[in-house]
Amino acid sequence: MALQSVDLNCDLGEAFGFWRISEATDEELMDLISSANVATGFHAGDPNLMDKVVKGAVERGVAIGAHPGFRDLQGFGRRVIQANPDELVNDIVYQVGALREFARRHGTKLQHVKPHGALYMEAATNAELSERLVDALLKCSPDTALFCMHVSETYRIAKAAGIAVVREFYADRDYSDSGSIVFTRRMRALNPQEVADKCVRACLEGKVRTVEGNDIDIPFESICFHSDTPGAHEIGKAVRAGLVENGIRILPAGELLARAA
Repeated sequence: MALQSVDLNCDLGEAFGFWRISEATDEELMDLISSANVATGFHAGDPNLMDKVVKGAVERGVAIGAHPGFRDLQGFGRRVIQANPDELVNDIVYQVGALREFARRHGTKLQHVKPHGALYMEAATNAELSERLVDALLKCSPDTALFCMHVSETYRIAKAAGIAVVREFYADRDYSDSGSIVFTRRMRALNPQEVADKCVRACLEGKVRTVEGNDIDIPFESICFHSDTPGAHEIGKAVRAGLVENGIRILPAGELLARAA
């Protein structure tokens, strides 16, 4: 069944002090999306950036999510850090709590939590880590949704636990026949219109072409593009335009969950 509404999310605040990764500004990207994943200091971000992004998102009506990562500023959170699940979950709780306070400061609340990079991919295949993550969210942030892939331990465990869960479709990542994204640390430049067409097809047909050349089913509620992908602003504009032109409404994930309840 074709999607009539979808969330559009992007990772924001992914800088540190004067260092910047994205070619686009957070403000430019915020004008395109309905949900923001805000870096929480471990892979990128700092208190001043977190405050600035949350304030800007509130002003634009963009929903806020915490984007915790491995403690890996040098590797931008895209390297796996060997640590026990309790330690990793404590790091996540710490980061989520920090962003929650900035959200409270600006009169809003966290809509969601979305692990970043290698931590997201590790949780996708690590049942123990996903179980402890879901348990921590149920205790510390029970009204907060969890973003993940449909084909993941995270989704299976979160769904079974009754936590609100939002499945993502990745605009600027390739898929394998397994239904998982093909993880990469360094993105190539992409054709914005091709990315937009891929997203529109996924919404209308529920299909995506894999790197093996096959079409697979891909259920989701939110489309993600990354701020550090070369040409991210043009990609975001093309995706948004494609959705609007095809009558697909762009709404925050929390609103979509409320409508489906």
